[in-house]
This record gives sequence, structure tokens and C-alpha cells, in this order.
Amino acid sequence: MTSSHTHDDIVFLSAEATSDAIRSGDFTATDAVNAYLRRIDAIDGEIKSYITVCREEALGAAADVDEALRRGDDSATNGALFGVPMAIKDQFNTEGILTSNGSRAYADHVPAEDATVVSRLKSAGAILLGKLNLSELAMGGTADPPYGTPHNPWRRGHTPGESSSGSGAALAAHLCAASVGEDTGGSGRGPASYCNAVGLRPTFTRISRHGITPMCWFMDAASPMTKTVEDCARVLGTVSGYDPMDPTTSRRPVPDYRGMLDGDIRGMKIGRMTELCDAPDMHPDVRRATDAVLETLAGLGAEITEVSLPLTEIAGAIFVGIADTEGAGARDGLMRRAPELLDRASRTRLQSASLVPAKVQNRAMKARVLLRLQFEEAFREVDLLVSPTAPYPAPRHDALTAPFESADDVRQRFFFRRSYTGCYPLAGMPAVSIPGGFTEDGLPIGVQVGGAPFAEGTILRAAYAYQEATDWHTQRAPV
Repeated sequence: MTSSHTHDDIVFLSAEATSDAIRSGDFTATDAVNAYLRRIDAIDGEIKSYITVCREEALGAAADVDEALRRGDDSATNGALFGVPMAIKDQFNTEGILTSNGSRAYADHVPAEDATVVSRLKSAGAILLGKLNLSELAMGGTADPPYGTPHNPWRRGHTPGESSSGSGAALAAHLCAASVGEDTGGSGRGPASYCNAVGLRPTFTRISRHGITPMCWFMDAASPMTKTVEDCARVLGTVSGYDPMDPTTSRRPVPDYRGMLDGDIRGMKIGRMTELCDAPDMHPDVRRATDAVLETLAGLGAEITEVSLPLTEIAGAIFVGIADTEGAGARDGLMRRAPELLDRASRTRLQSASLVPAKVQNRAMKARVLLRLQFEEAFREVDLLVSPTAPYPAPRHDALTAPFESADDVRQRFFFRRSYTGCYPLAGMPAVSIPGGFTEDGLPIGVQVGGAPFAEGTILRAAYAYQEATDWHTQRAPV
């Protein structure tokens, strides 16, 4: 059969379209993998989204996919991600493949087994292209990344987000059909926002954490990151569900998330998060885009109302008070054994967090409970909440690494932006970032849709309805 796609345009397809095209014989899985490998070779030297490219492994897996299709093996070809070339944040264990955690301290770490997320993706027919770059130990703020500084494909010199930097950049540059990052306080949604992608943080316990190197046990979560909402639903459905290797995972049945995307949100009640939508320091283009998203949702039949959650204003400080102290505890052995292997910014942050008094962490934990109660109250009145994913578009790298000049500078750069995404992991609730427009000078803007525990299906239904009413997700970065 003659393909209607050239090898160059295969990489611009969604994961769903890629899988459908392989099944229909439009092109082979080997064609798809080769198309991505050529593009990685051509442009990733500048973008630096990959740490490890699994060239031979990917081509071998693609050959197996093509052979299964030739044989008519329904058990293999029915996988939700059949033939889809994917990449994984290098925080997830991969059997026989380096898992660096973006750190010199893990330069020789080659796991003996896959993380559960990785094994489930493979079982669904996905092909692992490689391991993606990240901030050291998934913390953010790395001063001298050992595997290079990832650049935002929308504008060189700007960050693609942290800590799943490579996951966002690879999607924006079309260097994989879909990816999985990790989101502790916004590390999946933030890069999705900065890179014009879809990034979902699930309900705490929805996805197994077995084989994920921890940053903060209380809030770590795998994050499906994709080009479209449909792809996000497929990846989420694939990796969700109880795992005996992670006894914290929920035993709730996994819905057919893809089947819930009917585009109908008539009568849905959506809350506009007052504190996060009206912050005085927000970029004006982000405010404009968020209001436009709400207007579109209202035009699709949703009922929009104002919702106040006062503690979201300090959610960033609450988050850091919990996550950083937990992270310092988790890295105590490494800090004692080989601190020189860590980036200077990581080392300083861990040392500082280890000095936080117990009473401060205790207050942060109490504030977390109160914040969750505010969310629970809100979701008794509305189905979903909407806010910006970040208060400003992707900043320049040098703006992130510049020395702090004042207490207000610390508040702005360290706490303010974390309130937008940090509030949901503090509450243990799901949220997705979706493409919501662009600034006047062409940088992506993400808008966040959040819901009550295990409301991922409702979140994705609203996100899909908005996606289908707009064309932001179809815009391509200039690479």
C-alpha cells in the first residue's frame, strides 16, 4: 500500500493518528521510528531534550510491531498505543538502560527492571525511543545540567519548563509522538504550558509510582504529556490502575477515558479561581487568554461562576515547606556520601531544606489539610475549576538562574508560580494543562482545568471540548 504520508510529516501526527495509520498499513512502525530518529539526529543537538536515544531497541521493537501486524496477531495489535514511538522522563527505571535522574550521582545507574508505567506502555504496544532530560533529581533550578540545558523549541534561550523539561521540549519539537513526565508540584503541567502541549497530573494513587525515583513521596505522580487531549486519555488509561508493587495505588476501576471525550459540556459547572485568575503580578496576555478560554467554555454550554480559594495564594510556600523538606530527607544519604556529585544549586537547596525547623513543616502540613478542605468545598458547588497553569509565559534561562535580589524576588520566583500548579498536588486532586493561546510575541500559554479526586474523565471531557473549538494545539514551533 502506498503511504499518503511522507517520512518528514509522520512526526507531526498525534499518537492516536500514528497508531491508526500503522494499523491501516499507511506506513510501518519502522517508518515511524526512523522518521523520529532522523529528526532527533537533525535538531536535538540544539534542543537537548534527550539524555539517551534507544536507537537499536526502538528499531527492534518496531520490527516486532510490524511482524505482529503481518501475522494478524490481535492480542498485540489491539493495544491502545500500538506502534506509537514514545519517550520517558529519565526518572523512570528502564531495564538495561541508563536512568540518570539528570544527575552525575546516577551516571552509572542501569536498573534491572522497568518501572510499572514503562512496562504498561510497552504492553500497550508503545515503542520506547529514549529517555528524556530533566532537572537534577526532578527538583528544578539546576544551574549546570550534566546532560545539557534543554531549550524551548518555541524560542531558543527560554526554558521549556521544569522539571520534565525534556518531555515538554520533545513534544514541542516533534521528537516523539507522546511522552510521560513526572509531576510533583507542576513538573508535568508547567512544561506542557510553556511548550503548547497537554500535560496531566492524576489523582494521587491513580498511577503506580513503582520504579520512579522519588522527589517527594507525599505528592509524586506520573504525568502523561501529549500533543492532544485524545492522546492524553489513551496514555492515562494505559498506565492507570492498581499495582501490587505500589500498595498506595487505588483499586478503583480505570474508566475508558478516551470514550468519555464526547465534546458535550452543556450544563457543566465551572469555577473561575479568583485568586489565581486575578493575581496582580500575572502577565496580561495570560490573563487575557484565561478569560478567553472561559468565554469559549461558556459558549459551549458550561456555566461559569467565581470561586474563591484563599489559601491558593500561598500554596507555593506550603508546597515548598513540604516537598523540599521531604526531598532533603530522601537525599540525606547522598548528601552525606557524595555531595560533590550534585549540581551546586541542587546542593544548596537540599542543604537549606534540611535546616527547616520541624514546626515549620508541621505548619505546612496543617495548611495543606486546610487547603484541601477549601477544594472539597468548592467541588460541592462546581464540577471543575479553571485557572492559568503559570502566571507568565516561558522565561529566559538566565532569569531562572540569576541570584535572588530581595525577599520579594524570592516570593516571585520561588513561591508565586508554584502556587498555580502546587495547589492540586497539595489537595491530592487531578488537573490538566491544555494549550490556551499565545502571547503577543508568540510564546505559548497554558490553561489549567482541575477536578475532584478521580475526576480525570470529566477534566478531559472539558479539555477536549475546548480543544475541538480552537486550533491552538495545531500550531507548530519554529524548528
